[in-house]
Amino acid sequence: MKVKYDGEADILMFMLRDGFPVNAISEPGGVIVSYDENEEPVSIEVLNASKRKLFNPQDLMLAIAT
Repeated sequence: MKVKYDGEADILMFMLRDGFPVNAISEPGGVIVSYDENEEPVSIEVLNASKRKLFNPQDLMLAIAT
């Protein structure tokens, strides 16, 4: 899994697998889930991530707990 943050758009993206998204569903609360041709999720985008306090753009690192 890869994690990216787009500071201009304030979107936190989780790329779950390689693949080209062919469909996306906007979930309540500003979350977009993209799916591949097999209806498997390929990415999750969280809109307004810094405003939701999910991510502080001033931080140099994003820690993921497993």
